[in-house]
Amino acid sequence: MARRDRRNSSRYWWDGELPGLSLLEADFTTHEYPPHMHEALVVAATEAGGSKIKSRGSVEQATSSDLFVFNPMETHAGWMGWNERWRYRAFYLTKSALDGLAPMLGRESLPFFTRNRLDDEPLAEAFLALHRAVADGRDRFEARELMVSAFGQLFARHAGGARSLVEVPRDRTLLAAICRRMQDDYATELRLEELSHAAGLSQFQLIGLFKRGLGVTPHAYLTHLRLCAACRELRRGEPIAHVALRSGFYDQSALSNAFRRWYGITPRQFASAARPDRVRVAPRRPGLCTARQSL
Repeated sequence: MARRDRRNSSRYWWDGELPGLSLLEADFTTHEYPPHMHEALVVAATEAGGSKIKSRGSVEQATSSDLFVFNPMETHAGWMGWNERWRYRAFYLTKSALDGLAPMLGRESLPFFTRNRLDDEPLAEAFLALHRAVADGRDRFEARELMVSAFGQLFARHAGGARSLVEVPRDRTLLAAICRRMQDDYATELRLEELSHAAGLSQFQLIGLFKRGLGVTPHAYLTHLRLCAACRELRRGEPIAHVALRSGFYDQSALSNAFRRWYGITPRQFASAARPDRVRVAPRRPGLCTARQSL
């Protein structure tokens, strides 16, 4: 649902993956929020510009380097102040969303925040990246991973009174088993929650296990596997659109974007270079996959 006028625009929608989660994307030049509250936990990150935020009797400036968090039923207000523009993205988590999020993070419950403004630029950037991924809606694995990671860091670093259920086991055998599952099923619509459940971990723990064991997230490893498969198909001269779907990408555009990010070239460039009449004997270039990789 979008609302637009000459000076302000906004888009609001409910997420289809986590029941009880809704999102807002806003671009304001004149809008003013009176004192109000939500039944949901609110997490808001500024994308550009800024505004004045009043809560708990204090007025603070919202900037792109911080995050604002309001507990359910906590009163707050906002206005432009001296700012000419305020672009921000926000998450609203009702009780059902919080109840669904807690087990993903390996927590019995989610805590209360004692501060509204959190001076944590990397975390603010993480929530902006999460919001964009949910809005895009094309890679649900990545969106879930970003959600677990961002909220996991938020609660671990800035909330009080919560305790983790268990520590992540440092088990290379377990990591190898998960990687084998991903190697077998990379072309299917894998879910972070399925992998974590099969491993007996929370989703936050699974991300930590990958980061410690491989230095990358599960989504990055899955992208690696899919690109390796795409390279094999492209070498055989398969059509790029066909390759994208067979290797697990949403569409040809998603494959092309991943190829450029990871390799600095397009699938078409790679396929052209792999043609028999273009192949020359030369030292192998590192970085592009040549075989199925495992631990």
